Amino acid sequence: MIEVPDAFARSTVEREGESGVVWLAELPGIVEELLGRWGYVPDGPVVHGGVGVIVPVRERGGTAGALPAAVATPTVPAAALAPLTPAAVLKVSFPHPGNVHEPDAFETWGGRGAVQLYRRDDRRYAMLLERARASTLAEVGDEDEIVTVAGRLNRRLAVPAPPGLPRLRERTGIWAEELRAEAGRLPDALPRHEVDAAVATLRELGHDRQDTVLHGDLHARNILRADREPWLAVDPKGYAGDPAYDGGTLLKSRALSLLGADDLRTAVHRVLDGFSEAAELDRERVRRWAQFHAVQAAFHGRRHGFRVARGGPRRDRLTAFVDRLAGILSERTRSF
Repeated sequence: MIEVPDAFARSTVEREGESGVVWLAELPGIVEELLGRWGYVPDGPVVHGGVGVIVPVRERGGTAGALPAAVATPTVPAAALAPLTPAAVLKVSFPHPGNVHEPDAFETWGGRGAVQLYRRDDRRYAMLLERARASTLAEVGDEDEIVTVAGRLNRRLAVPAPPGLPRLRERTGIWAEELRAEAGRLPDALPRHEVDAAVATLRELGHDRQDTVLHGDLHARNILRADREPWLAVDPKGYAGDPAYDGGTLLKSRALSLLGADDLRTAVHRVLDGFSEAAELDRERVRRWAQFHAVQAAFHGRRHGFRVARGGPRRDRLTAFVDRLAGILSERTRSF
């Protein structure tokens, strides 16, 4: 039986309550059952992300170079599966609607810019995936390289989306209502024109019928070093829509690295320029999506805090910084 990491258990219970307690109690048995069915054994310490555990595994009794043929399951035809490999990872996520379409995105990409999907069990929210390295793009340290790699990966992932993926346009109305409600509850949080600009982006760009696959949570920690390709994406949300949306998620994720910038406006525009060029996207669309993400984060931070600061003075400093970011991104033209 695997040991569930304490930090993961605590965060799951804090977020999910009693349903998290029940799922955590079942998790070791779920992992054992899946490994037995798929013919793998643990091959390293259990690690975790925000919503799931990742178990390094190897084929039971397998040797390097042994590549057994993929076998169809009730949820996946054999033609959609990559060949198995002796070394892989088993990912099991908490059963939440936001995790439903992750395997669909992997299956659509078929290893193009992302780890390969070998097996899936949708009832268990589980996947057997290609094993990448433990180091992430966030560890590179060179901001320009981070942005360029992410932009190039964004371009590779932007393939035609299958019918089953949720469309961005189906969610933008809800997001717009949430922004208007937050602006009503917190009228002094942000200038009205910034909120209006974010809502306009949702109305105008969100309903664009570009049906390409989006990662949905593209940031440097979700891009891993690998052997088959230099970098591979993990942890997609699996949306379909405007690929410029992911430029906004990337810039939001770089906020902490921009905190120490001597000239924040110049640093922000450098990220926009680098990502747009590498992804071959319209820079204005990337800016507008980034502005939406910043406005959304500004309200969320006030009500719930941030991943790195749930409360206290640090949360206040980050909130003020995100407000500045939203203001800079609301500028339609460069002013430096």
